[in-house]
Amino acid sequence: MKKMILILATLLIFLSCKENNTIKTKKMSDLTSKNYIDAMFKSIKRYDYEPMYYLSYEQNSCFSEVLVNDIPVYKNFQKESRGQTLEINNFIFKSGIQKVTIRLYPAGKIGSADFSTLVFDTAMKVHITEADNKNRDAKDKKIATYITPLDVKVDAEGYETSKFKFTGQNYFEGSFTFNATVPYEFNTLDRAQDLSKWNKDILEKRVVNFYKNQWNILNEKREDDYFSYLELKEKESCQSLFYGKTELQETLETYLEPFTNTTFKLEPLENYIVKLYGDGRIVCLELKSLEPKKRGKSALWGRYKDGETSLMKYRKYYLYIGEGEDELKILR
Repeated sequence: MKKMILILATLLIFLSCKENNTIKTKKMSDLTSKNYIDAMFKSIKRYDYEPMYYLSYEQNSCFSEVLVNDIPVYKNFQKESRGQTLEINNFIFKSGIQKVTIRLYPAGKIGSADFSTLVFDTAMKVHITEADNKNRDAKDKKIATYITPLDVKVDAEGYETSKFKFTGQNYFEGSFTFNATVPYEFNTLDRAQDLSKWNKDILEKRVVNFYKNQWNILNEKREDDYFSYLELKEKESCQSLFYGKTELQETLETYLEPFTNTTFKLEPLENYIVKLYGDGRIVCLELKSLEPKKRGKSALWGRYKDGETSLMKYRKYYLYIGEGEDELKILR
């Protein structure tokens, strides 16, 4: 009798594990690496005028984060002074008012310079411009400009001096808005649950399990399973950026790197923190590390070599759960 009970218990455990594995490895869509380009190209609608929005910034004497509609588009914790231009259509879900947020942090000690707090010449200037995707040679149209606040003083002789208004502080956050007009409309985020209202432990478990599943898919080189999770993200992203086949091919090659580069090796999924974005409707898993190269990066990452150069690749998933649904899905 005891032997029979043991056999039944073992069988139940086996079936349970098999069922769990089936759930975790099921395909989320029919998207694969083989049909990616054709599927995305067919889904992208073309327009006579395809507006592209760009965010250009210049920063000085600080580290920074830039968010569009409360979704990070850029994080810099390595260089205290730099500039860059970013495409931001991917974070514009529909026409209307868009919000840009900048966050400035002290850069610490760099050589003989001490940036342990925000210093007098801390500054960030942000420009939003619009251009036509179909006419890249045309001059961009200026939409909005933001400059970090200054404390301006005029002495008795009429000489003007200025410094960053929040000199000596450990953190600064500022924001501004601009109006965008795009021919597409994505309501996915409008129908997403407010995850800030969830129990934190339950939410963390769900998010960690999602990332663990992705870790396993990448580690086991299950290419088709991997692509099956990307359909919604890719359809919205490729449409918003008005991709052609050249851009689609480049994107495909980037996604395939962990599968095609034999030197790619995942790092353990550890030392992470759950972060909410998108006004509480988007969640992701980030590294807790304050190391400049890793700070704010995805907890899902690996190392690989390009020739003799050792590189890091991060896979960040911005996840959401739709109203009336119970499953985390990749939004961006």
